[in-house]
Amino acid sequence: MLSVLRLIGVPFFLWLVLVPQADWWALGLLAFAGVSDWLDGKIARAWNQVSRLGALLDPMADRLYIFAALLGLVVRDIVPWWLMAVLVVRDVLIVLALPVLRHYGYGPLPVNFAGKAATLCLLYSFPLLFIAGYDGIVGDVARIVGWAFAIWGTAIYWWAGLLYAVQGLRLIGQTRRADRSSAEGVASAPRPAATTGDAGEVPGDRASNETCEEPDQAPRRPDDSGPPSSDRKGATSPP
Repeated sequence: MLSVLRLIGVPFFLWLVLVPQADWWALGLLAFAGVSDWLDGKIARAWNQVSRLGALLDPMADRLYIFAALLGLVVRDIVPWWLMAVLVVRDVLIVLALPVLRHYGYGPLPVNFAGKAATLCLLYSFPLLFIAGYDGIVGDVARIVGWAFAIWGTAIYWWAGLLYAVQGLRLIGQTRRADRSSAEGVASAPRPAATTGDAGEVPGDRASNETCEEPDQAPRRPDDSGPPSSDRKGATSPP
């Protein structure tokens, strides 16, 4: 429910930034999104309510807030367009990799620590960059700290993407090696003969029939406890 509320708040946040430019209300909504992001994970782990849907909605909401905040900052000429392009290209590459992972039987990769740290830095930077548009010492300090968070967040964001790529390639390599080993094992396994005997016996029955019907085999005595003897090597009847 908290994740759904966060998703519903994204268009309202963008409207507050672009239409009335009510920055303080927008920052309050962004702060609520950040607190609910921490709270839904805390509740889910404490009450054992972790679900696949929640694992998908949580990072989706984070990325949508990042995109909405970047769009608002770019439209209002607070940050350059290339910053948004650098972050969006990384997410596009991650999305394009999902069908490849699904082809090999894997779903979306779990969020790593670097990805969480990058998201945290970026969500800290955007409110500060909004405040940087105001005059005075508060705006100057917010501009310095906000850009520091933005630069570090962008760098860690791409580092997390590289970690996802390495993890995905490792999983694909393991799957391909396992498939190759399985195929080689099937190819090297002995196969039974494809032909049958004159009377339609199954392969292997002909040899056993000939063995059982050997004419020069010595008759077995009732008190024999061992295998029957024979004049021909290997021509023994089954016990």
